[in-house]
Amino acid sequence: MPDPNAAILGDQGIQSEVLEGLAMAKNHRKWFVAFATPYLGDDPIEVSAGLGDYAAEWLEHTSRMTLTEADAGRIVALKERFADHPGVTVRELLLPSEVSGEHSAAISYNVLEHIDDDIGGLRTMRSLVRPGGHLVIVVPAFPFAMGPADIATGHVRRYTKKTMREALGAADLEIVKLHYANSLGLIGYYVSTCLLKQMPGPGPMVKFYDTTVAPLTRLMERGFRPPFGQSVIAIARRPLES
Repeated sequence: MPDPNAAILGDQGIQSEVLEGLAMAKNHRKWFVAFATPYLGDDPIEVSAGLGDYAAEWLEHTSRMTLTEADAGRIVALKERFADHPGVTVRELLLPSEVSGEHSAAISYNVLEHIDDDIGGLRTMRSLVRPGGHLVIVVPAFPFAMGPADIATGHVRRYTKKTMREALGAADLEIVKLHYANSLGLIGYYVSTCLLKQMPGPGPMVKFYDTTVAPLTRLMERGFRPPFGQSVIAIARRPLES
């Protein structure tokens, strides 16, 4: 299935189609929303919020949230979408940056794979949260699945648990949870984008994935952590002493 990555670099047309496909994938989104919900706290910040689809779900669990984007057009779109929500702040943020904050959590879904200096990006997110605050990171998994769709959407890498563990350690973050998710999605993504050379975007394949594959895979993975998946899920924490 199309990999719903929040695009930062790469072909803008394909990036827009990826975000539209993500907007269609409601079951997938609710599944992945749940990974971050327990760690939001009272004042989370989302790094690269895209069209704001995830944020709209998290705002059911927190009254205040900061949304960031590197793209000027998406900043405007986010401000328009959340204009009536008094607890939402929208701002520009590039990674890595020399910024700091006192947020309760920093959430980054499919962002680090676009950044050359991903450890610098993690350090920026670390500096945005208060000591003891959490980082919730989702990135695409397994370098063997890097194909034309990844390159077109600006990916410079895909991760494994090992490489994510190393990056989190280099950024002085404590690991709370680290696992793969969406095992069936990885198989579908590899076949469609690497073997069949299809580009991600809205359409029948996304609909089939979201109505059939995603609910089945989520149910399967409630009882066990698969040894592979389309995504690496990392929950990390800024040490209390820092």
